[in-house]
Amino acid sequence: MRSDHEGRARLLAAYDRHVREGAPPDTPGSRVERAGRVVRQTSPGSGWNGVLWSDLDEDTADAAIAAQVAYYAGRGSGFEWKLYGHDRPAGLDARLRAAGFTPEPAETVLVGRTEELAALPVEPPAGITLHAVADEAGADLMERVHTEAFGRHRPGIRELVVERLRGAPETIAAVVAMAGGVPVSAARMEMQPGSPFAGLWGGGTVPAWRGRGVYRLLVAHRARIAAARGIPYLHVDASAQSRPILERLGFDVLGTTVPYVWEPPPAPAPPANPTRHEKGPPARGTHRPTPDRR
Repeated sequence: MRSDHEGRARLLAAYDRHVREGAPPDTPGSRVERAGRVVRQTSPGSGWNGVLWSDLDEDTADAAIAAQVAYYAGRGSGFEWKLYGHDRPAGLDARLRAAGFTPEPAETVLVGRTEELAALPVEPPAGITLHAVADEAGADLMERVHTEAFGRHRPGIRELVVERLRGAPETIAAVVAMAGGVPVSAARMEMQPGSPFAGLWGGGTVPAWRGRGVYRLLVAHRARIAAARGIPYLHVDASAQSRPILERLGFDVLGTTVPYVWEPPPAPAPPANPTRHEKGPPARGTHRPTPDRR
């Protein structure tokens, strides 16, 4: 996919319309809503909370940022503002920093034509088989891979996959690459009816299997599923590590995005020497254990 400036502008406008402004909730339990010139998602538990799209100017940006901080702070929740390189006004990143947001590493938005990617001559490396994720056991394997591949436990991914499989299975295709009985790589694709874009997410490979073509296999596998469903484009928020691989496969750069994260201030510490009535036992029947965020 090598397009001129005008074609890229049309594709970027379609991406903004379908993937950002018109984004559906990423799980059945989440809610996407428009708040003025901002589109945001609110999720229960460990689900993703954040701003997906905005259309702001010099006069409205600060008030919109403050409104979103107040909204999520009122819920006791941190959130992410996905800032794209073409978002306006200029200097929106500085306004977010001034409001207490912290930027995470930048990602590159890549888009590829599904037909071209589905036709890639990619074969499974020796000893690798692919298994579609269809239940909680498969989601457990994905979580296991992601913990080893990314170096941290990410229970939200398991929750997302399980919720989608239960409530909207037509919107997700998840796969695990197995070496014998050991999961070594995993990824998912998210699709929405009527959208020309499918998103590739969560692709990760354990260190011992990197550089052997497993990640390329999972890209081609998901592209073939998207092609069979008539979805013309695949998009990826690529890290610096995956971008070169994806560009070699045929993806093109559409833009950049930086996650700006806001976290609520910590709760005040309890008094050092509480009085007797402050130390009393909870009322009968009101005590609940801390929920397990799995």
